[in-house]
Amino acid sequence: RCFNTVLSSLVHVSITPNCIIIGRYAFNKGLGFRTQRRRRHRRNYNGGEDSSKVLTLPTVLTLGRVAAVPILVATFYVDCWWGRTATTSIFIAAAITDWLDGYIARKMRLGSAFGAFLDPVADKLMVAATLILLCTKPMDAVVFGPVPWLVTVPSIAIIGREITMSAVREWAASQNGKLSKAVAVNSLGKWKTATQMIALTILLASRDSSFERLLPPGIGLLYVSAGLSIWSLVVYMRQIVRVLLKKK
Repeated sequence: RCFNTVLSSLVHVSITPNCIIIGRYAFNKGLGFRTQRRRRHRRNYNGGEDSSKVLTLPTVLTLGRVAAVPILVATFYVDCWWGRTATTSIFIAAAITDWLDGYIARKMRLGSAFGAFLDPVADKLMVAATLILLCTKPMDAVVFGPVPWLVTVPSIAIIGREITMSAVREWAASQNGKLSKAVAVNSLGKWKTATQMIALTILLASRDSSFERLLPPGIGLLYVSAGLSIWSLVVYMRQIVRVLLKKK
């Protein structure tokens, strides 16, 4: 009788000739239900859908680049040495974290869909903001004075290319897998990004009179970056045309 009472409290049924079997079945079914919940939670975590997977270290670094854009704009218009130094330092830090977050995501397998979406957005915001700032407040230099459009022309080419590629990639993603592969980032795009970062770093640093001699090579690299931007756009468009022609 004591054993029946204890067993009844465990399986939450009354003891009858058949209830032990029913009780075990219900109890086992409960264990199975809990096991399924745990497995489902584990799949969500490994797949990156769990909320704790969103704010990984690479994503935090990317969010830091986005948050640094208004600080970059504010320091750019501070007309003293520490303002110019702060602007250049912020951009250099952004360029380093641009490489670092991708490296950490690959090595530590911390990539996520949100991070993949945010990373190019942060890059484009930082680059576009810097180009616009340089166009609105040209540097005071003899080589720059007679031709103030030197920075404006490549800036239009770079920003226009980024807007076009964003629209093309969004369209390709809505079509099929082959088109998405055709507009995937290639080595030419990486060279374009590298020359952009170096050129803009030099141009920001050359706003200080101590580094004014760096202005000509900075402008030269900016034109190289603009050329690579247009070239990469042409390459992507040719790949898209080939995919579309094969479909026909």
